[in-house]
Amino acid sequence: MTKKATPKDAAGVSEVKFLTVAEVASIMRVSKMTVYRLVHSGELPAVRVGRSFRVPEKAVHDYLDGAFIETA
Repeated sequence: MTKKATPKDAAGVSEVKFLTVAEVASIMRVSKMTVYRLVHSGELPAVRVGRSFRVPEKAVHDYLDGAFIETA
């Protein structure tokens, strides 16, 4: 039994902006292969659409925020 999407659920998903692997690679200034590795390792959440992946924009920004290290 699957849950049907309610208007509230649909509104939440429609507000999410998804990026392609190429767009994520450009934002992070890494190769597409690096993005694929992050997705496959689970470090970067993604949704599979057909044979390609889409990454929520917020997930990219959260990953980058968490990647900063403190230096002395």
